[in-house]
Amino acid sequence: MYVAVKGGERAIENAHRLLAHERRGDRDVPEISLAQISNQLGLAVDRVMTEGSLYDRELAALAIKQARGDMIEAIFLLRAFRATLPRFGSSEPVDTSQMQVRRRVSSTFKDMPGGQVLGPTFDYTHRLLDPVLTGESSPEQPAMTDVEPGVMPRVTDILGRDGLIEASPAEDPEKPVGDLTRDALSFPADRDLRLQNLARADEGFLLSLGYSSQRGYGRNHPFAGEIRLGEVEVEFMAEDVGFAVPLGSITLTECQMVNQFKGSDTEAPCFTRGYGLAFGQSERKVMSMALVDRTLRARELGEDIKAPAQDEEFVMSHSDNVQATGFVEHLKLPHYVDFQSELGLLRKLRKEFADANETPVALQEAAE
Repeated sequence: MYVAVKGGERAIENAHRLLAHERRGDRDVPEISLAQISNQLGLAVDRVMTEGSLYDRELAALAIKQARGDMIEAIFLLRAFRATLPRFGSSEPVDTSQMQVRRRVSSTFKDMPGGQVLGPTFDYTHRLLDPVLTGESSPEQPAMTDVEPGVMPRVTDILGRDGLIEASPAEDPEKPVGDLTRDALSFPADRDLRLQNLARADEGFLLSLGYSSQRGYGRNHPFAGEIRLGEVEVEFMAEDVGFAVPLGSITLTECQMVNQFKGSDTEAPCFTRGYGLAFGQSERKVMSMALVDRTLRARELGEDIKAPAQDEEFVMSHSDNVQATGFVEHLKLPHYVDFQSELGLLRKLRKEFADANETPVALQEAAE
């Protein structure tokens, strides 16, 4: 904490009171509730949960309210709270093939087992402001039907049966999974750490990197193999009973990206993979994540590393919005001594420059 002026603590306390006043806004307007944020600003809550690494809608809504809608500040708040929680263990890997699907689309096949399920999406809406939403709105109930049990195999599994896409990495129960929340980041990083990093990464940063990779700054020519949204059961291995028990279900968005193919003298050409997974409905995030995941596999796939999106140290070291915020926002704090030092040096250099450039002029005048 920098307190460089007299009365600094009092000024900071007053700034906090002013912040609370501004957060509340006009007292004649009803205060927004956490339930309203969770239900009506659901996509914001989903982003805060994902990048805050904590699945709790109420806490994410509280963070958004406390941060006055500043997503990065809300993510910071949620991560800070998460750091105080005890850890009792790790859940079993979730099986997204058993997801209770609410949305499932593919740009690779029109017809596929289980069909396309449009679900809740902006994809087909007109980007026009809706004046109805300026007041109380009562939208029509969506069409409902009985759900028939059916199989929804992943598109990548369909391609994999014919050997048209690289095999999914085999699980190694003996190899521990890295944990970025406990261990410092180091390079080179395996894919488990890269995917953790991308899941916590700033959505806008990933979107820009993914976009750059599509425009030639990274070897990336993707097809959205499948995007699915739904509820997945979480299980925990209970040692006292000897088997996994369900803890509940969470909402996830998953993206399987199908990318350009590779091959070699010993292997037939096949498509490659990019993967993204996030809490809630976070389609832009998981698509960007899948694009960047694929570009970061350049070294593994024997590709030249020429673009920022392919450089794992560049991507992983700069994608975390909380860390980036710390580096940027500290510039607002007092740096009076540092600046005065720089200012003094600059004045000295300018004087030396002026003195050096006056000499030739004086000699020329004397000669004339």
